[in-house]
Amino acid sequence: MKKKINIQFILLSSFAVVVTAAASMVLFYSIFKNQVYDDIKDYTHIIRAYGPEFLKSDKNREFLKKDGIRVTFIQKDGSVSYDSSMGQQVMENHKGRPEIQEALRQGSGTTVRWSATSSLHTFYYAERLEDGTVLRIGKDSENISHMLKRTGAIVLVVSLFVVLFCGMLSRCLTKKLLSPIEKLASNPDGASQGPIYQEIEPFIQRIKEQHINILDHVRMRQEFTANVSHELKTPLTAISGYAELIGSGMAGEKDAKRFAHEIRTSSDRLLGLINDILKLSELDDKEQEFELEQVNLYKAARSCLDMMDMQAAKQGVTLRLQGEGCTISANRNLIDELLYNLCSNGIQYNNRGGTVTVTVAREHGRAMLLVEDTGIGIPREYQDRVFERFYRVDKGRSRQKGGTGLGLAIVKHIAAQHNAELSLESEPGKGTRVKMLF
Repeated sequence: MKKKINIQFILLSSFAVVVTAAASMVLFYSIFKNQVYDDIKDYTHIIRAYGPEFLKSDKNREFLKKDGIRVTFIQKDGSVSYDSSMGQQVMENHKGRPEIQEALRQGSGTTVRWSATSSLHTFYYAERLEDGTVLRIGKDSENISHMLKRTGAIVLVVSLFVVLFCGMLSRCLTKKLLSPIEKLASNPDGASQGPIYQEIEPFIQRIKEQHINILDHVRMRQEFTANVSHELKTPLTAISGYAELIGSGMAGEKDAKRFAHEIRTSSDRLLGLINDILKLSELDDKEQEFELEQVNLYKAARSCLDMMDMQAAKQGVTLRLQGEGCTISANRNLIDELLYNLCSNGIQYNNRGGTVTVTVAREHGRAMLLVEDTGIGIPREYQDRVFERFYRVDKGRSRQKGGTGLGLAIVKHIAAQHNAELSLESEPGKGTRVKMLF
C-alpha cells in the first residue's frame, strides 16, 4: 500500500512539474513576445517622429543594426522604397505579406516569421503612415525553443530535484499517515497512541467503532447460535423421549395420551421457534425490500384483538381498543406481526382478571401505538435487555407460557424497518407499556 501511494504521489508530482513547466513556457513566451513588440513600437514612434532623416545618420543605422532592428518602407502598391538591411538592392513586392495587408486594412499589423537560415524569429510590426506608406519595423530574436535548450540542463536538474524531494516527502508523509492505520490493524485499542494527523483522527475513530461493532456482532451471532441450539434441543429432546416411550410399549393408554399431548405441545413450540427465527432472518436481510401500503393502524389493531380474543379468554385477560383511525405507510404483514407479538406478550405475562389495552392516536403529528398491560411487569435492571434475542427475565415462566424469547426482538426489528421510535416503561406488579411513534 505504501509503495502504491508513493508511486502515485511521485507520478502526480512529475505531472505537476511538467504542467508547471509548460505553463511557465507559455507565460514566458507571451511576456517575451509583448516585450519585443513594445520595443518595436518604441522604435516606430521614434522613426515617425524624426522621419527619414533619422535613417540617414550612420550612427543611428549602426545603433539599429546592433539592436537587431530592421526598418522597411513599403509603398501602397507593395514595392519596397527603403530597407535598412538590404541597401539599394531591389526587393520583391511586399504587398502579400500578412503584416502589410493588415496595416493597409486596419492601420497596423503584426506577425512572426521563422528564418531557417539564421535560426531566429523575426517579429514584425507594420503601421500605415498618413501618406499611405507602410512603415515596418522588424526585430530578430532567438527562438524560444533555442533559449530553452540553453536552459534545459538547469530545468532538468531542478525538475529531478523537485521529483526527488516529492518522493522523499511522500515516503515520510505516507509513513506518518499509515502508521496509525497499521497499528489499528494489529492493535485496535492502541491505534491512538503516538502522534497522528488531526485530519485522520475521525477516520481512526470510525475504524475503531466499526471494529467494536464487528466484535459485538460476532458475539451476538455466537450467542444467537448457542441459544438457537439450546432452544431447539429442548423440545426435540422432549419429542424424542416421549416418542421412544410410546414406541417401546412401556407407556400405558393413559400415559400415551399424555405423552402425545406433550409431543404436540413441544412440536408447536418448535414450529413457533422456527417461524420466529425465519422472521428475524428475513428482517436482518438488509437487501430485503418490503412492500409498503397505506395501513389503518386502528383497523389493524382491531383485527389483531379479534383474532386473539379466544387466547385472552383462556388466560382470563380482557382486551381493549381505544383511540382513533391513523393511517401510516407500512408493510401490512409486518404491522400485524408487531401487533401480535406485543399483544401476545401482554396476555402471556398478565394476571387473571387483568387487561391489555391498545391505544391508537396522534401525538405531535405522528401516529402513536401504545400497548399497555396490567401484568407482572419487568424489573428496571432488565428493561434494557428485553429486546435482545432469547433474553427472558423469568426463563422458567417464559418456556411454561410457550414463549420463544424472540417476540420483542422481532418487534424491535419491525420498528427499525419503519423508522419508528420504540420505548418501554414497566413496573413490577403493575404492568408494562410499550410505545411506538411512526
